[in-house]
Amino acid sequence: MTEILPPGAPREPRSAADPARPPSPASGSTGSTGSAPAEGPDGEIALRLRAGDPEALRLAYDRHARVVHTVALRVLQSHHDAEDVTQQVFVRAWRGRGGLDPERGGLGPWLIGITRRQIADRLALRARERAAAEGAVRAGPPPPLAPRPEQVVDVVVVADELDRLPETQRRVVRLAFYDDLTQQQISSVTGLPLGTVKSHLRRGVDRMRRRWEAGGAAPGA
Repeated sequence: MTEILPPGAPREPRSAADPARPPSPASGSTGSTGSAPAEGPDGEIALRLRAGDPEALRLAYDRHARVVHTVALRVLQSHHDAEDVTQQVFVRAWRGRGGLDPERGGLGPWLIGITRRQIADRLALRARERAAAEGAVRAGPPPPLAPRPEQVVDVVVVADELDRLPETQRRVVRLAFYDDLTQQQISSVTGLPLGTVKSHLRRGVDRMRRRWEAGGAAPGA
């Protein structure tokens, strides 16, 4: 059968001892490293990805995302983290596509290398978060804020004025403002009629207010 070659293609005579040996490739067909360029779908996708073809990134995701997710899930034991890592792997692949050399390794191993680095970053983040949480537990709750000087003065003045009230009035006012009891509850606790409770509370508060308005002066001053 007559061999048909494209016009201008070089011909190389075949050895009689090896009639099935294919013709040698034309000079310059290998890459700069001397190794054969990647072959198959991954090789074509890698070349297109390195050239900046967004469709090649989609094809790479379709072919390798499941493996990337499986590796991440096996190590991280978290579907949420595995999904995040998978997304980050292909983001990193697109941004770092200039470092993809199809003649030095396949697309799959290159993506797995990125996956390992992303997993390591996620594990380091977990360790930092765990250390921060443990530190917060050891530190305990934050100390309460120190009261302002005017607050301290107010407390002292109120306590002093309260002590100046007659005993029954003082008890009623304390139950109302310190124990937060209603007038009906104060009546039940003290055994005083409700009207008496209301009267003592009103008079006690009025008396304390008059003292505050006078600057805290003692009776008869």
